[in-house]
Amino acid sequence: MSHEWGYADHNGPHKWFESFPIANGPRQSPIDINPHGASYDSSLKPLKLNYDPSTSLDILNNGHSFQVTFADDKDSSTLREGPISGTYRLKQFHFHWGVSDDMGSEHTVNGKCYPAELHLVHWNTKYPSFGEAVNKPDGLAVVGVFLEVDADNPQLQKVLDALDAIKSKGMQTSFKNFDPTVLLPNSLEYWTYVGSLTTPPLYESVTWIVCKKPISVSSAQMKKFRSLLFSAEGEDACCMVNNYRPPQPLKGRAVLASFK
Repeated sequence: MSHEWGYADHNGPHKWFESFPIANGPRQSPIDINPHGASYDSSLKPLKLNYDPSTSLDILNNGHSFQVTFADDKDSSTLREGPISGTYRLKQFHFHWGVSDDMGSEHTVNGKCYPAELHLVHWNTKYPSFGEAVNKPDGLAVVGVFLEVDADNPQLQKVLDALDAIKSKGMQTSFKNFDPTVLLPNSLEYWTYVGSLTTPPLYESVTWIVCKKPISVSSAQMKKFRSLLFSAEGEDACCMVNNYRPPQPLKGRAVLASFK
């Protein structure tokens, strides 16, 4: 429907500011990361990611992407250290991708676009809930991982196999005993900056942690992502592709690197 945000010409990212004026704010995401413009910060600590597979709950097609949701009522699946202080709990992960293998990531590196990007969304436990944290300046920390077309990635397969059950918008199914650690690259060197959600309501509440090293995905696996639909059952089928926001102006923000 036209009043809902999406990724089509009539309701896509270039229109979001009409309903969400913060779209033009000072710390919007994603950005193009210029490695030469990023400053090495020796005080940045390695990421401490500890995920408990038993907290994995379900997988949902929300009409914009698909997301895997986690129980976040105790400190079982957490992110600590890196550029953040305190403990952030994993709430969900989701992906953004393009219509072809040469586009789809939200962040870019020196203008380079990857075919997809994984976002692991965590919330700051100094707040009582995700809902309380989501609009606070230090409320969220999102780990971004690029996918690069190369060999088949067997670690992705359990996720991709579940997509048949959630083909259309609003479909959801149980997704138990999944450890998202298997989706991380073997090096956790990262860039970090203060930013926002990349989907409405675009709250400027995210500490972004973008991994330098991508994980692999095959072209056949990328086709599986594109088999999902933006549309609900009974509506005209609309393939879920190009569900990403283009890079936003940096507006003077510092981009820091955990590596030289």
